[in-house]
Amino acid sequence: MKKYLPIILFVVGILIVVLVFVFIKNKKTDNVTDDNGTLVELAFPDRSFASLTPTIDGHYINLKIEKIKVPKAVSMDYELLYSLPDGRAQGVPGTAELKDIIVFERKLLLGSESNGKFRYDEGVEEGNLTVRFRDSKGKLLAKFSTKFHLQSNEAELTSVDTNFTYTLDKKPKGIYFITMETFGLPASSSVSSVTSGPYAVFASAELPSGSAEGWQTVDSNLFYK
Repeated sequence: MKKYLPIILFVVGILIVVLVFVFIKNKKTDNVTDDNGTLVELAFPDRSFASLTPTIDGHYINLKIEKIKVPKAVSMDYELLYSLPDGRAQGVPGTAELKDIIVFERKLLLGSESNGKFRYDEGVEEGNLTVRFRDSKGKLLAKFSTKFHLQSNEAELTSVDTNFTYTLDKKPKGIYFITMETFGLPASSSVSSVTSGPYAVFASAELPSGSAEGWQTVDSNLFYK
């Protein structure tokens, strides 16, 4: 019997490792769901309204998600990805609990911070915002994504897909602009559907006068068709 003891212990050890692996895998599956499942269909009036507003120095972007009303959602993942002039991609991820929250705001750094020292990414022009809503088990309920275009000192402000253009009456100085689709419209809007957009222009200061030919206006900086 003693000569078989090492073999028995070896087999038992393998069984324990396999059981632990299966347990961990199942636990992980219960808490995190990928983006391939069936998502909740939200009517246009129920979609959240997202905005990205650059600060006056262009080093930060103020993220704001309004009208959060995804059924059974208890948390929200957000991820801001952007490209640097040398081709590298940078990201700013985060998670927020949604208990009693219908408006979420967060100041996002375009760069990095270490021991109180900041490094700012220069030359950022384009990026992508993705928002995911999850239930108490981590299951993905709804996902929204939009591209944004960061510009400065230009009179023609355009969306990344070039579908939308806002032309300023004169070339601005010292103002940063972000042009983007906003998922939905603010709660104050009575628009129930759109065929294109909505697009918005968010500025680091008061938005200068301009026009968006062929587009209807919700607010001075918000447009749809």
